[in-house]
Amino acid sequence: MLLKLSNVQKRFGGVTALRDGNLSVAAGEVHLLLGENGAGKSTLMKIVAGIVSRDSGSMLWNDQEVFLNSPSEAADLGIAMVNQESLLAPHLTVAENIFLGREEKRPFGWVNRRAVVEEARKIIEQYGFPLKPDAIVGSLSPAGRQLVEICRAIRHGSSLLIFDEPTSSLSDTETQQVFRIVRDLKARGMGIIYITHRMDELRQIGDSFTVLRDGAFVHTGKLAEIATDQLIRHMVGREVDHIYEREHLTPGETLLEVRDVCVTETRLRNVSLTLRRGEITGMAGLIGAGRTELCRAIFGVDQIASGEIKVAGQAARIRSPRDAVKVGIALVTEDRQVSGLALGLPIAANMTLANVERISTFGFLDLKAQNTLCTELGKKMSLKAASVAQGAGTLSGGNQQKVVIAKWLFRQAQIFLFDEPTRGIDIGAKTEVFELMSELARQGAAILMVSSELTELQHVADRILVMRQGRISGELPRVNGQSPTQEQIMKLAVMEVAA
Repeated sequence: MLLKLSNVQKRFGGVTALRDGNLSVAAGEVHLLLGENGAGKSTLMKIVAGIVSRDSGSMLWNDQEVFLNSPSEAADLGIAMVNQESLLAPHLTVAENIFLGREEKRPFGWVNRRAVVEEARKIIEQYGFPLKPDAIVGSLSPAGRQLVEICRAIRHGSSLLIFDEPTSSLSDTETQQVFRIVRDLKARGMGIIYITHRMDELRQIGDSFTVLRDGAFVHTGKLAEIATDQLIRHMVGREVDHIYEREHLTPGETLLEVRDVCVTETRLRNVSLTLRRGEITGMAGLIGAGRTELCRAIFGVDQIASGEIKVAGQAARIRSPRDAVKVGIALVTEDRQVSGLALGLPIAANMTLANVERISTFGFLDLKAQNTLCTELGKKMSLKAASVAQGAGTLSGGNQQKVVIAKWLFRQAQIFLFDEPTRGIDIGAKTEVFELMSELARQGAAILMVSSELTELQHVADRILVMRQGRISGELPRVNGQSPTQEQIMKLAVMEVAA
């Protein structure tokens, strides 16, 4: 056995993240680690990777007890982790990040930059990734940064590789590339721990599985010997319909109108759309199609070169996010840790960040009102936290996403731009997010939902817009209650747009 964890426990302050972590992984095996957000998966893997230390329990590496105090100690053993949220140096190039800390050096300690770039190029070309060695990592999309993380882990030569939601921000093509890498590494005898919430990925990639729930071991076994419905029951402790269905309402008045919007820096060209009260409008497209860039332009992050935005029929001059917030627009970003949250602040501070005036009197913050309102909002969101005084950075990915959404609920926004709202969220939490979006629509909000999960768009959206190369290539409505097919969506995602 390559790795064996027994009765591992970990607390962060007053919060128990792990109370009974158990896992065994063999060489040449892809072992799935499953469970809802907050189940303890990432904490357990951070212990294995040396990012945090365990409080108790045992960890055997090749039958020898080990206690890791740093990622470098784990790397020396042959353990590497591809994190869900990028831990790269954004100001360095792709090549520099791949080799960071392990560069080839010339005499007197000088780094051989030419060798670094060439070796990085070989790795990138070997796996067919759409990356350039000299590109600055900070300029890459979340999908691009994820690919750099994978290249970095492969380059360092490991016996055990941990993938924490590696495909959460990748296109179908990029996802298949990741699967190809995993299969190749498995064939070379490497042990793989793979964390995912995408149920359609499990049987494409996994050999065995372990389920955690509420910080404790629940079940383990061979994937071929268990049905998907049983896996879901182990994960959430209850029956869950993993395909969400919602009531599709008759839309009301137009709340947001985007007309012929162009953004020079991001190649958005003549984009027009409308969002109506009570309607969830889906947006599909391949990575790099311009979906996130459109959300950023509407929200005032990127400056519009030409075109017009109207809110409730009135022209809106949106030059900054502050302007967008004032007219009732909310953006739930794709990368919650970078642009959605202030990780160093408490949950309550994050929830009220966009509407401090609501809990202020004569410029003074009413902390009692803040605590009361945020505690109530947290309950409605099914937030898993000791209290709203807990740091946002200590929450699991799914609970962080709930705090981001709660921030805009507290602001009482009417136009919501959800950019990949279920990225890195488990099945149970996805259902909660979809129900929240449906409730917002029932209350008269207008919603744009960007998603790479076509099945989600088919079941949640009232109509689907498709983007390609910075333009909207088509619109697909529901016909007689039936959603557009994935073939129809993908045809618009790859076809040429008329000039």
